[in-house]
Amino acid sequence: QVQLVESGGGSVQAGGSLRLSCVVSTYSYSSYCLAWFRQTPGKEREGVARIGKDGDTSYADSVKGRFTVSRDNAKNTLYLQMNSLKPEDTAMYYCAADPWRGYCRSGYMYWGQGTQVTVSS
Repeated sequence: QVQLVESGGGSVQAGGSLRLSCVVSTYSYSSYCLAWFRQTPGKEREGVARIGKDGDTSYADSVKGRFTVSRDNAKNTLYLQMNSLKPEDTAMYYCAADPWRGYCRSGYMYWGQGTQVTVSS
């Protein structure tokens, strides 16, 4: 069973920074596609950033240039560095993992419980 535990959320003023972490409990961590999603009440879940098995990354247009996704395979940990935060970044942030199948799918098999990020103006 793969377990994901997020941390690092909190409240910050616009323009500030936060760093989210996600510890992934699995023996084959390095073989997983990993991603961050976010969701606000009444809205669909939105993909924020993804990092593949070999470290290739992709970002939602809304966060490009402000957010950086990274992974530490030695620590089984996924990160999301969020800079220049805006009030519209306020959401529950979730990390997700999916076994690499030769590519990263759009759907993810395993999910964390989420960590709240609140950005005030």
